[in-house]
Amino acid sequence: MNSDSKDTKAREEFGNRVKKAREKLELTQAEVAKKADMTVNYYAMIERGEVNPSFEKIKSIAKVLKLKVTIS
Repeated sequence: MNSDSKDTKAREEFGNRVKKAREKLELTQAEVAKKADMTVNYYAMIERGEVNPSFEKIKSIAKVLKLKVTIS
């Protein structure tokens, strides 16, 4: 597996986890995006694993979704 496919897989996994956390809290993408100070389109792209969000964006999303950010 090359680096690009590993990055793609990691983005997709992150997006899936974020989506599940959002759905568990019964929030819409628009609600999370607004609270995390980003556009709905950008947030949706994160959930789909299409973009690589900055650490600051990840922290903002984690705060809204009440998730702990760990680095491994």
